[in-house]
Amino acid sequence: MQTITKDILSQVYPPRHPDAKKYDHGLLLVIGGGDFYTGSPALTALAAFRSGCDMVQVLAPQRAANIIAGFSPNLAVYPLTGLWLDQEDLPTLLYLTQSAEAVAPGKTAVVIGGGLGRSEDTQRTVQGYLEKTTNLRAVIDSDGIHAAAKKIEIIRGRNFIFTPHAYEFFILTGQDIKNIEFSEKIKIVQQEAAKLGGIIVLKGRKDIISDGQQVIIDETGSPYMAVGGTGDTLAGIAGSLLAQGAEPFLAAQAASFINGKAGEAAAEKFAAGMMATDLIEEIPNIIKS
Repeated sequence: MQTITKDILSQVYPPRHPDAKKYDHGLLLVIGGGDFYTGSPALTALAAFRSGCDMVQVLAPQRAANIIAGFSPNLAVYPLTGLWLDQEDLPTLLYLTQSAEAVAPGKTAVVIGGGLGRSEDTQRTVQGYLEKTTNLRAVIDSDGIHAAAKKIEIIRGRNFIFTPHAYEFFILTGQDIKNIEFSEKIKIVQQEAAKLGGIIVLKGRKDIISDGQQVIIDETGSPYMAVGGTGDTLAGIAGSLLAQGAEPFLAAQAASFINGKAGEAAAEKFAAGMMATDLIEEIPNIIKS
C-alpha cells in the first residue's frame, strides 16, 4: 500500500511538444445535469479544462444545457430534448460520442452521471449508452453509479473509474462501510475493485484507490471539501487525464491528489466559505507546483 506524492504530476503532465494542436491533449464529453442539478456538469467541465484537457463538450437536458451555456464562454454545451435524460436521447449521445472519437482518436473520454437524476427512464438510458460504447474510456460518477449498479454486467471488466462516496459505494457493491475501521475499508475496496474489473476511488477523509490489485491512499484534502461540488471536480479531473492519455489507474490517483491539494489551497483562503469553484481556480497552481 502506497501514499500519493506530488511526484505523480510528472507522470501525467509530460512536457508538451511545441507543435501541439487542439485535441492532442484530449476531448472530454460530460454527460450530466437535469431539471434540478444544473451545476454539476459545469463544475466537472471547468475542472477538466483547468486540469489540461484541450476541449470539453457538455451534453445535458435542455434546461440544464441552457443554464450551463451561460456559466462560461469556454463551455460547449449541446442541449438534449427534454428536462431529463431519456431514451430518445440515446441515438444523439451515441452519435456525438462517435463524432468525438473520430475527431480525437485515442484521446476521447467521458464523464457520466453528475446531476442526471435517478428516474427509471434516465437509468435505462445510461445503461443503454454504456452497453453500446464498448471501447469507452469513462468515469462513472454520482447518478451514473446508481444506474450502472442496477445492471452490473455492463460495467464489469471495463476498466472504468468509479468515484463513489460511502453510500454510492454501498449502492455499487452492496458493502456498508460507514462504521468500520479504515484498514478494513481498504480490504473491501480492493476486493470490490477486483470483482468489478475497474478502478474505485472511495472518497473520504483519505481517498482509497484500487484497481483490485494495488491499493493507493491519498491523504490530501480538507474538511471544508464537504461542500457540494468537490466530487464533480474530482470526476472532471479524472476524465481530463483519461482524455489526455493517462491510464485509468494512474488518472484516478493523480485526480485524487490534484483535487485534494486544490481543495487544501482553496480552504486556506476561504475556510467555511469555500465553494467548488474556488477549488477549480486552484487546480493550475497545483499542477504548476
